[in-house]
Amino acid sequence: MHRRPTLLAAASLTAAAVLSLAACGGGDGGSKDSKGADTIEGAQTGGGTSATPSPEASADGVKRPRITLPKGVRNVFEGGQTGDATKDAVLADSERRINSLDEAVTVEAEDHPALKFYSAGDALMSAATYVKGFYDDDRSFVGTTRYYKRNVTLLKKDTAAVTYCMDSSKTYPMNRKTKKVDKSVPASDKDYAFFNTRLEKNDEGVWQTTSVTSIEAAKQCL
Repeated sequence: MHRRPTLLAAASLTAAAVLSLAACGGGDGGSKDSKGADTIEGAQTGGGTSATPSPEASADGVKRPRITLPKGVRNVFEGGQTGDATKDAVLADSERRINSLDEAVTVEAEDHPALKFYSAGDALMSAATYVKGFYDDDRSFVGTTRYYKRNVTLLKKDTAAVTYCMDSSKTYPMNRKTKKVDKSVPASDKDYAFFNTRLEKNDEGVWQTTSVTSIEAAKQCL
């Protein structure tokens, strides 16, 4: 068993499924208590995790949806400052996209606006497939995921590539219904994956991830 799936291959989904992700909501879609939750950069702290969080203005003036991860779920990003303002902005939105994906998996709500805010095109399709897979199997996860060896390459105007490694060895599968965490999953090289992503800056100034490829047990991440 995987601690958490890695490969984000796009599957055939209807446009409605991608736009709403409502099928991944589960529960009653009501507000959730945010006590003990981690509010991610891009939104100010306050209130609970509602089905449609209000956007907040960030330092760059972009109104961004609030992202909140539940207690017990944490992402650690290494190497966030390059000294280049554009590269730093790309890395920041890459982080937010990862956080938005984990929020969609671990937080039950009627909608997950941050996921659609930071992903587009093939990346949004694969994200919808990825999230839906967790709900279909009544699974979630808890623990800390580490992202490291992050590199940004500016390809051309408003287009960039971000590569990084993911270490999920400190995460554990959780049954969504019973909340039982399975810590018996043995560690393996599959806990380490390499990602290659493409980002494009949209008209609102957001660096959206538009494509994602990944390799499990990647040698450069071990």
